[in-house]
Amino acid sequence: MLHIAAQDKPQRKPASWSISREEMVLIGITMLWGTTFLIVHTAMQYSGALFFVGLRFMVAGAGGWLLFARTMRDLNRRELGAGALIGFAIFLGYGLQTYGLRTITSSQSAFITALYVPMVPLLQLVVLRRMPHIMSWIGIALAFAGLILLAGPKAGHIGLSTGEMATLLSAVAIAAEIILISRFAHGVDSRRVTVVQLLAAGLFSLAAMPLAGEGVPAFSPVWLVAGVGLGLASTLIQLAMNWAQKTVSPTRATVIYAGEPVWGGIVGRIAGDRLPALAMLGGVLILVGVLVSELRGSAQDAP
Repeated sequence: MLHIAAQDKPQRKPASWSISREEMVLIGITMLWGTTFLIVHTAMQYSGALFFVGLRFMVAGAGGWLLFARTMRDLNRRELGAGALIGFAIFLGYGLQTYGLRTITSSQSAFITALYVPMVPLLQLVVLRRMPHIMSWIGIALAFAGLILLAGPKAGHIGLSTGEMATLLSAVAIAAEIILISRFAHGVDSRRVTVVQLLAAGLFSLAAMPLAGEGVPAFSPVWLVAGVGLGLASTLIQLAMNWAQKTVSPTRATVIYAGEPVWGGIVGRIAGDRLPALAMLGGVLILVGVLVSELRGSAQDAP
């Protein structure tokens, strides 16, 4: 999942139970995000985490550069620096998430990754000294309770396995990515910053391979198709998000995006994941915590 600021701010729409064309596009994107956990989990049987993340984001960045070739000519130093910093956060987030998927199920990864939403206000408190809303604290408490139930080889154990800990740290990095995007949202061209951050994430991943002792994997059509496919999909998804969120409010978009771990769990279930009942309850608590921490009333719905 990529979290990149749209070029234009969303325009407010009247409350309605109907589903617009733009919202249908966002639902489709969220369903696709849910499948990526299983795709990456499968690819990890044939590739190292850093190589796969590097391939995925180099392809995504190259696709974005081709699409915005004319705009990229005006790339400036501030955009280059902002993109590199955000790209480093993406590298950490997706690198750790991909590493975790070597040893945990796609369903577990989907729910633990969703913790990035309630983590954002916590990081804002630490970094920006911005006190979280009371609903954020409630969401954090629910999500943490859900993590306890979801974690470990047996639901209900507080201990985290290596894969679960890596995925939890990836959620922290993704939350940091969101804060960095907000920090640099003004005064830069989002298209140029998006391309730079994608390429930077890929370059950081490939550069880290020797440090981690990871070599280039033996050729397999699995990692090739998965990496190139996810890379191209990332570019197209970002364009679709920027288009759709011009008219879909942040609150409605949040409700749609919160379905990502649900779709991840459904796809994992179809693929054979069988989480214990308490683990499933933990996933539900995380999902509720995500929604509670973000839905704070109509005041948050303003563009």
